[in-house]
Amino acid sequence: MAQEYRNPLPTVDVIIETGGGIVLIERKNAPEGWALPGGFVDYGESLEDAAIREAREETSLEVTLKCQLHAYSDPARDPRKHTLSVVFVAEAEGVLEARDDAKAAGVFTEENLPGPLVFDHARIIGDYFRWKREGWEVFEY
Repeated sequence: MAQEYRNPLPTVDVIIETGGGIVLIERKNAPEGWALPGGFVDYGESLEDAAIREAREETSLEVTLKCQLHAYSDPARDPRKHTLSVVFVAEAEGVLEARDDAKAAGVFTEENLPGPLVFDHARIIGDYFRWKREGWEVFEY
C-alpha cells in the first residue's frame, strides 16, 4: 500500500512599508480579520514572484522587495491547513486600493494596528517592529 505524503503548503506574506507605516488588508474570506498581503505560491513560481504578485493583486501596489525577514512554519499558524510562510519586506509605488480577496486596505503603525489580526500575523508584525528597533541579520535584495 502506498503511503500518502502530506506536506505544508508554501505561502508568502509581504510587509509593505509606505506612508510611515505598513499596509494591512481586511480579508473578505475566512478567517476574517486583518492580515498582511500574501497568499499561496503557484506551481512554477518563485517565492519572490509570488510576493510581488500577491501584493499587487490585493493592494494594487507595485512593490520592490527589500529583504527577506523570516520564515514562519508553526503547523497551527493557519487554521485552514498546515502552511509555511516566507515573509518579505518591500517598498511600494502606486495608489493603495483593496482588490482581489481584500475588502479594505490601510496603512498602520505599531501604535494603531487594527484587529483582529489573523493567522500568526500579530507575531510577524511584532517581529518586524522589533527588527526595525533592534535589527538582526536578514537576506537583503
